[in-house]
Amino acid sequence: MKAMVIEKYGKDSPLLMTERPMPEIGENDVLAEIHAASLNPIDFKVKEGKAKFLLKYEMPLVLGNDFSGVIVAVGTRVKGFKPGDEVYGRPRKGRIGTLAEYIAIHQDDIALKPRNLSFEEAASIPLVGLTTYQAFHDILNLQKGQKILIHAGAGGVGTFAIQLARLMGAYVATTASDRGYDLVKSLGADQIINYRKENFEELLTDYDVVYDTLGGEALKKSFQVLKPGGKIVSVSGLPNARFGKDSQLGWLKTTLLSIVTRNLTALEKKTGTSYHFLFMKPSGAQLKIIKQFIEEGRIKPVIDKVFKFEEAPQALKYLEGGGAKGKVIVKIK
Repeated sequence: MKAMVIEKYGKDSPLLMTERPMPEIGENDVLAEIHAASLNPIDFKVKEGKAKFLLKYEMPLVLGNDFSGVIVAVGTRVKGFKPGDEVYGRPRKGRIGTLAEYIAIHQDDIALKPRNLSFEEAASIPLVGLTTYQAFHDILNLQKGQKILIHAGAGGVGTFAIQLARLMGAYVATTASDRGYDLVKSLGADQIINYRKENFEELLTDYDVVYDTLGGEALKKSFQVLKPGGKIVSVSGLPNARFGKDSQLGWLKTTLLSIVTRNLTALEKKTGTSYHFLFMKPSGAQLKIIKQFIEEGRIKPVIDKVFKFEEAPQALKYLEGGGAKGKVIVKIK
């Protein structure tokens, strides 16, 4: 089968089209023919080697973290899926590789594709959908009437997050540029801060939660908008000791994380808030919930651009450029 691989880590390491063996399926796996995959910041972070502390892969490595497609074979213990089913999913971290014509994926990591979406639209959902659902439900426990700041509302994660937060009854503030204003407004944002002209930390106060997709200075400043007892969940900041303990990374790695995030820990203590780093877990069960929201018309995919399979290197560079409004898709079939 054809697949897009890297042969070594590095910012300048090329993404190459190559022939790879067909995946072998285990008894709990399905073999899916991939129709479309989406690109996410984790893809270029993995490519550059920035995720090696948490993720270790052998080379050559097929990139890609979510997809939609059609099942062509199932393992002996697979229940609920059969050849011909249209599915979407996010493979577990040790089995990534959706920039390929086929993938073997555990049955627990997929769900039937929303009936009202194309393959390209469905491929845009799994990673950002699961990340946001787990942030809002499992960590933030977002409640009706609470105030949430969502950074980069016009981005791939932000466009989904605004819709889910509004569905859950929250008051949503978000940051966006002039180019993204109309988009985030159409998705339901209540307050929009133009980050090129305004400082969100000067305009917002007494917020319950922050959903950080940027890290860096935006993350540090986010502590200023929270009320005491408020929470920040970040998908772009540094993992802290709390994450290390919860993930059972061991004493050494947890201690290292404690050291590199000591400034964030100081901000937690100063503001009486809590900081959580999220590393999303695959979940077919949660994809079923998201599927229902989509089929009911309560959440819609937002796609910036669709690239051909052979254009995957250009697609990754486009995403890394930071200007995408919504998701970047690679059409495989």
